Amino acid sequence: MAKLPVLMYHNVSEKTSNSEGLTISAERLEEQFRFLKDDGYTSLHFSDLHIFKSSQDFPDKAVIITFDDVYVNQLQYAYPLLQQYGLKASFYIPFQYVGGTDDWNDGKESIMDILQLQSLNPEVIELGLHSFAHNRYNEMSVEEMQEDFDKCKSFIVENDLEIHNTLAYPYGKYPRKGKEQFSFFNVLNENTIAYGLRIGNRVNKFPFKNNYEVQRIDVKGEYDLAIFKKRLKRGKSLF
Repeated sequence: MAKLPVLMYHNVSEKTSNSEGLTISAERLEEQFRFLKDDGYTSLHFSDLHIFKSSQDFPDKAVIITFDDVYVNQLQYAYPLLQQYGLKASFYIPFQYVGGTDDWNDGKESIMDILQLQSLNPEVIELGLHSFAHNRYNEMSVEEMQEDFDKCKSFIVENDLEIHNTLAYPYGKYPRKGKEQFSFFNVLNENTIAYGLRIGNRVNKFPFKNNYEVQRIDVKGEYDLAIFKKRLKRGKSLF
């Protein structure tokens, strides 16, 4: 089976130092993007995956780059770097906060507005879902999950957004077992979600064993290039 690492980013800062946790400096991000390009990685969108009928025709070095929360700083710093290095990425939107701030955190970071989201080149950026209100799916009833999806759909239609049916679970949280997980996956299926993204910090094998448990590797601001390379190839198994 082919290997497919899915990288997860959040905030991007102009600063060249002191970035840590979910914030990465633009300088460090560029270093990582330059490595992906120079080392021969093919960046993919989730919408590209249907063209690969088996692992035999899959790129030798494939990667999916994801950014959660559509911060304005991603537009300022990540988007130009993606264009510069010829890479694709997926941006995941918590629709309730579009044009506002990240009120699920401390409300200090600005979220892209509709015009900014519409300005993104779809050949570079694939937009996806990050729930409506950035809530944890493992704390929601089936009825609340469906209401969340209904709000997402209404927002997408009303604002004429092109959204791929990939869902990044806020905080990586979703029901992990039993009836709750079965019901959750059923809601995803009924709402035609193609892929659901958890965290997990492992490199996926493609085709995926379960399209609703695709694992992502978090890239923290304090990781130097050597650590980035290790996580890209093996996830967290080296840590």
